[in-house]
Amino acid sequence: MSLKEKITDDMKAAMRAKDSERLGTIRLLTAAMKQKEVDERIELDDAAVIAVIDKMVKQRKDSITAFEQGGRADLAAKEAAELVVLEAYLPARLSADEIAVEVQAIVSALGAKGPGDMGKVMGAVKAKLAGKADMGQVSAAVKAALAS
Repeated sequence: MSLKEKITDDMKAAMRAKDSERLGTIRLLTAAMKQKEVDERIELDDAAVIAVIDKMVKQRKDSITAFEQGGRADLAAKEAAELVVLEAYLPARLSADEIAVEVQAIVSALGAKGPGDMGKVMGAVKAKLAGKADMGQVSAAVKAALAS
């Protein structure tokens, strides 16, 4: 079963269970997936669906930070609930140590020497770790690897 089919099945289950909060989040996700399909005239595979979910997770994290700074705990809690639902569809994330090991291997393979090679390294790392790691952590690991 593809990730897209699993999301659709979960939406049906949420409807039957009358779980309105989960249903709302899943509907936002399916709308984002359909929008991407229409915009790019493609059928999304699992990797593309994960990219859409990753983008939505990043948006939720940014919103939570903004709402907490603005003193809106109610809205931050709503975003946090959506974040939990979205993260359930992402594959297991790599730890910081695993990310550092992967980055170091890619830096060695490319023969990158310093900060000037950041773009080249990030391109290779994104291709390998897309959906498996938080790109903010990856970027920090690449900067640390190139600085040493």
